[in-house]
Amino acid sequence: MKTGVSSYSFSRLVNSGAMKQIDVIAQTAAIGFETIEFAGFSLPEDESALAFAEKARAACEKHGLEITNYPIGADFLRGCDGDLKAEIERVKEEVRVAHALGAPGMRHDATAGFPPEHVGAKSFDAALPRVAEGCRAVTEFAAELGVRTMVENHGYFCQDSDRVEKLICAVNHPNFGALIDVGNFACADEDCARAVGLLAPYAFHAHVKDFHLKSGNTFFPGEGWFTSRAGNYLRGAIIGHGDIPVAQCLRVLKASGYDGPVSIEFEGMEDPLQGIELGLSNLKRILDAL
Repeated sequence: MKTGVSSYSFSRLVNSGAMKQIDVIAQTAAIGFETIEFAGFSLPEDESALAFAEKARAACEKHGLEITNYPIGADFLRGCDGDLKAEIERVKEEVRVAHALGAPGMRHDATAGFPPEHVGAKSFDAALPRVAEGCRAVTEFAAELGVRTMVENHGYFCQDSDRVEKLICAVNHPNFGALIDVGNFACADEDCARAVGLLAPYAFHAHVKDFHLKSGNTFFPGEGWFTSRAGNYLRGAIIGHGDIPVAQCLRVLKASGYDGPVSIEFEGMEDPLQGIELGLSNLKRILDAL
């Protein structure tokens, strides 16, 4: 498995102005990663995503970095004011950016769930036909450009491993699979290793993420923490410092036959560069021991 990092890990530095979006590439190479994924772009208003994608691709080639994925937001229930066709066309435009970037894959969200004003059933099964229709339309288009699309266990509503599997099976297209984030299952209060084992056959890409976990029976710990769907507490951690069974999850993933890239997604309170560097060191030791 090649080691990678998500540009999202540097977002605090980019958003604060301490680092420009293009600087993330040189920094990624300097730290020692083999691959990079771009979780959208933070750009000035006068620069388009398509134009930046070409610059980013050239910079990655210069620094010897392989671009693996282009994660973006989407919502086939609420996006574009509930207009499914418009949301599909918007996401297709993002596929064009992924293609210009040279990324072989693009992760997009599925949905955050029904809007509050929705009348009727609000279950995942009720949303599944429409969401699958949107995902299928996008992946059929993406296949023509040589870009595989995938959904991540992300965003509460579509976070459980069984829901992600239902969606992938409903789309039922060889160009559509899963981005497995080994830590995100904890946001839905799932056993992470069990969930990875369920979704491993569908894996196109993997995120390595760690969290500190505390029971919801205790008081809210304060700044930096957020709640799971069941009210437990999580805080981003350096890989290997938290409570997610990262080594077990990667062992399960490898046993399934997955040998693709694994990208660190750092969300901790520590200095981002320190957190990313220590995370890579720990990730390498974990992979060497598999």
